[in-house]
This record gives sequence, C-alpha cells and structure tokens, in this order.
Amino acid sequence: QVQLDESGGGLVQAGGSTRLSCAASIRTTRIFIMGWFRQAPGKEREFVAAAAVSWSNGSKYIADSVKGRFTISRDNAENTVYLQMNSLKPEDTAVYYCAANVGLRSGSYVDTGFYDTWGQGTQVTVSS
Repeated sequence: QVQLDESGGGLVQAGGSTRLSCAASIRTTRIFIMGWFRQAPGKEREFVAAAAVSWSNGSKYIADSVKGRFTISRDNAENTVYLQMNSLKPEDTAVYYCAANVGLRSGSYVDTGFYDTWGQGTQVTVSS
C-alpha cells in the first residue's frame, strides 16, 4: 500500500508564496505519474499540476489557471514531489491533494479517476 504524506501550506497573504511537499512511501521513480489537485468549499476537485516521474519521460503539465505561477518538481532522491506556489490569489484557497497513478491506470492526467492513491490533503488559505 503506497502512502502519500503532504506537508506545507497554511495561511499566506495574497501575492505571497508557499511550497507543498508530497513524500511517497516508495521510490518515486516507480510511480508512473504524480499530480496535485485542489478542492475549494462547495466545488469539485480540480487538476492543478502533474509530472511523469519515469526516467524516460520528464513531462510536466500545469493547469491554465495556475500556469506561470505554480511549478511542479520532484526529488527522486527524497521520493518527494513539490508544488511551488507563487503570486498566490485568494481564489487559490483550497485543500490541496497529492495524487499518484501507481497501478498504471489509463485515462487523462487531469481526471481524478486516473489516480489510485491520494494523500490526506493540506489546507492553503490565501488572505486578501
């Protein structure tokens, strides 16, 4: 059973930055793709960013709503994926979830059903 442990987040002022971390219980090089989603109160969970972590494909994908402000990266030595969040806006307030496609599910990386493993979520609140 793969586990994902998120950390980071908290209360941030608008225009500020913060970094979320997602530590996997297995080597991240064994995970097909890892991603970040977020869910604001009363809204559906939405895709934020994803990165294919196999050594042969370092592709990264960023949602248009955060492109230019958020970046996803990974440290395979630490088995950790990061979400760097800059120029934060109040509308970025949400619970952020780390996700992983460990079992090679088919589908689109922007869909929640593509991922079979989820972290517990971490709250990010951006004050205006």
